[in-house]
Amino acid sequence: MDSQGSSTLIISYQSKDIELSSLETRRHQLERPPSHGDTSLFANPEPSSSSANVQVLPPVDEGWQAWMFCFAALVLEFSVWGFTFSYGIFQEYYTSHPPFNQASRVSVAAVGPTAIAVQYIEGLLLSFFYGRYPDMVKKSMWFGLALCVLSLTLCSFVNQVWLLILLQGVGLGIAGGLLYWPIISFVSEWFVQRRGLAGGIIYAGSGIGGFVFPFLVNALLVRFGHRWTLRIIALLQCILGGVALLGVRPRISPTKYQRGQRRPQLIPPRIQFLKRKVFWANSATNFLQAMSYFPVSLYIAVFTASISSPLSATIVLSLFNSAGVIGQIIIGYLSDRFPYPWIMFTISMGSAIAAFLLWGFADTLARVFAFAIIFGSLSGGFPSVAFAAATDSATPNTEQAPMALSAFSCVKGVAAIIGPIISGILLEAGKTITHGPYGKFGFGPVEIFVGSCSLACSLSSLAVAATRPQVSR
Repeated sequence: MDSQGSSTLIISYQSKDIELSSLETRRHQLERPPSHGDTSLFANPEPSSSSANVQVLPPVDEGWQAWMFCFAALVLEFSVWGFTFSYGIFQEYYTSHPPFNQASRVSVAAVGPTAIAVQYIEGLLLSFFYGRYPDMVKKSMWFGLALCVLSLTLCSFVNQVWLLILLQGVGLGIAGGLLYWPIISFVSEWFVQRRGLAGGIIYAGSGIGGFVFPFLVNALLVRFGHRWTLRIIALLQCILGGVALLGVRPRISPTKYQRGQRRPQLIPPRIQFLKRKVFWANSATNFLQAMSYFPVSLYIAVFTASISSPLSATIVLSLFNSAGVIGQIIIGYLSDRFPYPWIMFTISMGSAIAAFLLWGFADTLARVFAFAIIFGSLSGGFPSVAFAAATDSATPNTEQAPMALSAFSCVKGVAAIIGPIISGILLEAGKTITHGPYGKFGFGPVEIFVGSCSLACSLSSLAVAATRPQVSR
């Protein structure tokens, strides 16, 4: 029985869970509306019925269904985030080819961060919406896929930057969020003891996609130009997303409401984690980490092209994104076994050293490769601690952990806009400075900014360690 008096009971029998929903009285139905659920972002207590409901559930942490979900979610992560993180290749092309080569470089650079920011920020809004309408989750994912294909297709016909921002930025960001965010809830249903590992595997999809898409996009741009590249990517997203959605499903069937039946409030009346210091410490840590990560993601290809060729820029961006694959899996595994604040501290301190030294003094392609791999694996693996951090922030109200996770992502979305904007301003200022051995091509201020944010993130991790609940994970 959960803490809110739900009549749902989960028991284990022969490696399967059985959910038993008992009868509720008519008086209880009238006096107490359904509340936000206890194990996932969107789950709610089952509506009252006139007979007992018995549901046989697949096992948690094991079995082909759990790992099939994990693989399908990885494919969806691959297509959604992998393409989004490859925008640096588009940016290099847009600024050197018509019709956008005469537009403001800052405006063109805003397209990718806009998509990333929208995907992150909408998570909190979707958590509220899905809490009230859990039966709309899967339908909204299919709508997100259709919006993704439509946005990319329409984008192939535009000639103005504001339309590029609207379609490849806002439209693609909304679509990506609709496809991605339900996965966060479903992971909490399919995995408990192996949640960190499962999350790391799923997050690795973005790293794999971040390796593949830059090569694919660069090859398509060279051969077909940006218009047909966007159309081909739209078709590819339709195929990958459609196949992945067939395997992405909740472990527990969503609540079905009858016409006239009261639903939960759109915004939960008591969001307890907002009162906890550890939540705000984790929010600050996520903000600072994102402030250091996204400028590198956006400008590493530009920096490399200044040293070598556009092909080398593509290789470096692919290495940067794919290095996160190993980092995400290893860090996810470690977060199941060790206190996550110290993992965050180590990651952030290593990232700061890499930014200050490796990137700061990079004047050869080999040094850029080294920086991309080290910074990419450390900073790119940071999201794998998110499940542990969200659970800590919500304790003892662990049913709100997915909502805390979406709040962290909202903070990262804000940083995804602010960080690149500050970096763009610093880059323009850096070009007016006489270049020495540190900070080639005017990137010195950007490198110091990235390293400083990573260093501040490591210090913020110590605050997380000091404020987290004194319970063992």
